[in-house]
Amino acid sequence: MDKKPTTRKGPHFCSLRYGLALIMHFSNFTMITQRVSLSIAIIAMVNSTQLRGPVNASIEDHWIDTLNNQSSSIKEVNTRGMAWTGQFTIWAKWAPPLERSKLTSIAGSGAAFGSFIILCVGGLISQALGWPFIFYIFGSIGCVCCLLWFTVIYDDPLNHPCISIREKEYIVSSLTQQSSSPRRSVPIKAMVRCLPLWAIFMGFFSHFWLCTIIITYLPTYINTVLHVNIRDSGVLSSLPFIAASSCTILGGQLADFLLSRNLLSLIAVRKLFSSLGLLLPSLCAVALPFVASSYMTTIILLILIPGTSNLCDSGFIINTLDVAPRYASFLMGISRGFGLIAGIISSTTTGFLISQDSESGWRNVFFLSAAVNMFGLIFYFTFGQAKIQDWAKERPLTRL
Repeated sequence: MDKKPTTRKGPHFCSLRYGLALIMHFSNFTMITQRVSLSIAIIAMVNSTQLRGPVNASIEDHWIDTLNNQSSSIKEVNTRGMAWTGQFTIWAKWAPPLERSKLTSIAGSGAAFGSFIILCVGGLISQALGWPFIFYIFGSIGCVCCLLWFTVIYDDPLNHPCISIREKEYIVSSLTQQSSSPRRSVPIKAMVRCLPLWAIFMGFFSHFWLCTIIITYLPTYINTVLHVNIRDSGVLSSLPFIAASSCTILGGQLADFLLSRNLLSLIAVRKLFSSLGLLLPSLCAVALPFVASSYMTTIILLILIPGTSNLCDSGFIINTLDVAPRYASFLMGISRGFGLIAGIISSTTTGFLISQDSESGWRNVFFLSAAVNMFGLIFYFTFGQAKIQDWAKERPLTRL
């Protein structure tokens, strides 16, 4: 029988593990700003060439969409994918079970906060200083982030030179139920047959389908549907991500509160936040085409979609730490692979649909996204679990 997570209190917000969460928040902030910077710079570069002739206007949309999709996919593989898997390797050894939602949500909220900042100030920087300064500024922030990461981040609390004895003992004792032996070969066959893992993968696929559309096409939607100029469009596009950052942190706090007070079981918490994170944005997306005539209602719904979607961070997104903490990094890589596939398909599909007919195209985009989210929700709700799987448990070595 699985051991119940310890409820013994340890040092909290002044502790080293919360410092690590803030550095990871900063890292995710840096990665997303560098990703979105390219999309903003492309628009600025294209706008600077519009006076060359009418031919440029005819190819502008195609060029922007193509480069946006390519840059999103390439950067997702090369940066966020590897960084996220690395972060989950660290949390498997640093995050006490009753603080996993809190710590991972603090770290993960950096992506939404970065989206808010870059969309809010990226256009202003390109207008005031020129588009190259977007890369100069946020590239410099990335260099500072690297220095912090290499200086402060360690694989586990046992080897960190600055951790207090009290915090080290608390973390180690809270993770005694997990494996501490050298990792054996990855049980691929057992993983392939594990429905709780497939539930996580389908959750990632559904979640990233809509998230990629919002990140990539939100400025386009605001500009073409609401007819807002580019400068104001950047500011409006940033608002949903401050809501997403806030919901990520608040969701993590609430999830761990429910667990620490024994109000809900671990699987109930995971399914609750997964349901909220997939159902609520779907409802908002389906409602968008019907309120297009109302500027304020449309803005509110666009703010709610990323905000409520990030409640998944306390659901299936950290579920690999529950079902297979030994292989959390490996499984997170696979999970984000499913998310990447969803992002490529959804962004390509969106570009095709809105190029055929803008009004009906956006409606079909949102309806299709809601359908994908509902599929992921039903699959996760049916097969999701939160107990350590048999193939991921510690097994003592025996000699014949």
